[in-house]
Amino acid sequence: MISFIHTADIHFGMENYGKIDPKTGIHSRLLDFEKALNFCIDFAIEKNVDFFLFAGDAYKTANPSPTQQKLLMQCFFRLYQAKIPIIIIVGNHDNPVSFGKANALDVFGNIPIDGFHVIAKPTSFVINTKNGPVQIVGIPWPSRNNISIQSKYLIKSASEITEHISTSVGQLIKHYAQELDPKIPAVLSGHLTVSSGIFSGSEKRAIYGNDPVFLPSQLAIEPFDYIALGHLHRFQNLNPNANPPIVYSGSIERVDFGERKEDKGFCYVKIEQKGNCSYEFIKTPVRPFIQIEVHINNEENQTEELLESIKKYNITDAIVKILYFLPSGIKDSVNLRIIQEACQHAMFLVGIVPIRQFELKQKRASMKVDMDIETLLNSYFDSKPELKNKKENLIKKALELQNEVDEIEELT
Repeated sequence: MISFIHTADIHFGMENYGKIDPKTGIHSRLLDFEKALNFCIDFAIEKNVDFFLFAGDAYKTANPSPTQQKLLMQCFFRLYQAKIPIIIIVGNHDNPVSFGKANALDVFGNIPIDGFHVIAKPTSFVINTKNGPVQIVGIPWPSRNNISIQSKYLIKSASEITEHISTSVGQLIKHYAQELDPKIPAVLSGHLTVSSGIFSGSEKRAIYGNDPVFLPSQLAIEPFDYIALGHLHRFQNLNPNANPPIVYSGSIERVDFGERKEDKGFCYVKIEQKGNCSYEFIKTPVRPFIQIEVHINNEENQTEELLESIKKYNITDAIVKILYFLPSGIKDSVNLRIIQEACQHAMFLVGIVPIRQFELKQKRASMKVDMDIETLLNSYFDSKPELKNKKENLIKKALELQNEVDEIEELT
């Protein structure tokens, strides 16, 4: 039996919430991500897996800080010391924009020791594990820097080049698959966007049209036993009722409040024999993200309403955001200092945000200068639902007044 860990989207450097840890001098969110990764590595060492597959996005940017690099190297070297080979796919966050620059993970591929396999360009190779050989097809984030583009495409639009990259990579995967030995376990791993994948959190705001997109049918082909993907932060299998499974392991920690309800973790994969693959999603310990939403009911006890809502949650060591909705016309009297004190046991209070509910502006009646007074009045009262029951009487009175005015003008 071949077993391995499939993880992705470590994102060291995501420090959008939190504070500096007084004991280490390191940002608390970086320590959260390190904790989640070490949990994954502890599991890999305990199960004595055959290899560790990381499907891209080690860092937030392609220019990680020395501290981020040090922590990631310490984590990966624990696997090396346990004699567990590491396969690393370069993701879009690891990839420099400029041609010729090293990616953020190149250092692992240039260490003069065995056990690190960094895939910065599409490739296929065999890794010999303690339980037998495994065929690996690796596809890093597809860009112009790592996908061969014919000169005739260099003058095309961005969308045409993206479409060409998708087609070229799809053909490349098919070619690699045809070259594989059908008797040996095979894994396809890539940092890719699949058309049926579900985005989460901040990913939903990404410019989806700029990603080369692949159909599940381009990936789930023989003789692959398992498709290990990175890029989308939600754990999901895009081929649930067939083989091979197309799996995003998701990110190992929550990145923003859009992911606050999602479990985070990695996949423990077993290939019992060729064509017989199973996987298990293992949850990592994550920092709670709690969003408290309060609809204010009265004007006088707003602070008390918020305090009562806060008591319903265990906010200790959590990242907390409070949203309170104010009815139209109600003055905001929330005592922010008292609310902040009530959240003192939270790891980080993102904000206490008021949201006003404004009344919808009524559409003005459509009137023209050539309308007679009765038509004008009808049009006006039709736009005032509160005067519906008085409409006929008001129009009648208005017409009577108009007649009186007309009679006076005739006499004068």
